[in-house]
Amino acid sequence: MSKKNWSNIPLLHIVDETLEDSNIPAVIFLHGFTSAKEHNLHYAYNIAKKGLRVILPEAHLHGVRDEGLDEVQLSLRFWEIVLTSIEEMGILHRELIEKGVHKIGMGGTSMGGITTLGCMTAYPWIDAATVMMGAPGYVELAKAQIAQFENRGFKLPISDEERKSLLETLAIFDMTKHRQKLNKRPVFFWHGEQDTTVPFEPTFNFFNAAKKIIKRRLSVLNSSPTQQQDMPFQERACCALRIGSRVI
Repeated sequence: MSKKNWSNIPLLHIVDETLEDSNIPAVIFLHGFTSAKEHNLHYAYNIAKKGLRVILPEAHLHGVRDEGLDEVQLSLRFWEIVLTSIEEMGILHRELIEKGVHKIGMGGTSMGGITTLGCMTAYPWIDAATVMMGAPGYVELAKAQIAQFENRGFKLPISDEERKSLLETLAIFDMTKHRQKLNKRPVFFWHGEQDTTVPFEPTFNFFNAAKKIIKRRLSVLNSSPTQQQDMPFQERACCALRIGSRVI
């Protein structure tokens, strides 16, 4: 494992040292909201054992890029973080191409899963993806977040015009509006049915609709609360990443 800074993007690079100079496939794994790249090292080591290189980038305003914001302040900049990450994945792609790596998968949990689906809308170079607790419906999720904030008595620091502009921008990366951009690429979904932060049902509805386009290229693992207790999250996540890595 080594710490890197590619075009001002802090990241961890995990690869078997005997394979570091080879062009083996890479997996870019994105962490969740209020998390940090180091928190996903256990997933990365499991993937690296399969003969892949793993890139763990630090999201905007997180980890070493923290600007001292509290969780509420960070929440108000959630989509800024996601959109910044989507832009930065293009930069990481160029860095990997320069290093001779051409087969690239992507995965993430929660915010990282949300970002992964936006990247799949934007970038045809992603060969496969694993999405855990993510959501493809950017506009629907943003509207729900706005409603939740306002129902809690918060006044959002944006005008109606800025809100409209945000939703129009998010629509560009909203996979529910661009299902054809999946383009038969394999995607693995894991999502708990009782998830209240990123609701299960919209993602499952997308999965069922997208299956008609892609057919056998999508797989899903959902679990009841009892099943979730029986299988630790780390094991579920690594299971999902292993399945995703087989198709890279």
